[in-house]
Amino acid sequence: MPGNLDYIARVSDDPHTPVNQSAPDPEQWLADHGDALFRYALLHVADRSVAEDLVQETLLGALKARESFAGRSSTRTWLTGILKHKICDHVRRKTRRQPEEDLAAADELIADQFNQHGLWSGGPRKWRGDPSSAFDNAEFWDVLTRCLEALPERLRAAFAQREIEATPTEEICKLLDVTATNLWTLLHRARTRLRACLERNWFRSTD
Repeated sequence: MPGNLDYIARVSDDPHTPVNQSAPDPEQWLADHGDALFRYALLHVADRSVAEDLVQETLLGALKARESFAGRSSTRTWLTGILKHKICDHVRRKTRRQPEEDLAAADELIADQFNQHGLWSGGPRKWRGDPSSAFDNAEFWDVLTRCLEALPERLRAAFAQREIEATPTEEICKLLDVTATNLWTLLHRARTRLRACLERNWFRSTD
């Protein structure tokens, strides 16, 4: 990110650049919010370099929109809102080019996890530690992020928008250009693959 951040610093120091006294200080954006923005982006995209690019675009976009910051939310909330739009644009471009064969593997995995009666072939494994504290556990987030990274783009986008962002179904369907029925299929595939990944990497063995 150094190149873009140098540019941000130069522009923010330019005496001809109008300054909104209530706007956040761009020199503090990376130090105060860079890691949180990167982790947030990484939950939605598989490639760390893409996540870095999205954060860079967010900081540059925030610099251009700095005058519109009215102080009705925190700086991080404001930056995250800009990042959300960048992520949606990226997802819209990528998912519409998603090869169907990338999704077929999810159907094979689903079939392997159910018996002939349509029931789970095995029960859930024991949770490692206290489930209520998982979201405060950095190790759990690392595992979840890696599991999300392994999902095909459309599955990851569907899951992230629904379960992390709580985006309404209609909006997700527009973003991914799918019907509500197709969306539920994507979500089922994503949850099944995430369960398998978490069982391998987080849950305790029942043996």
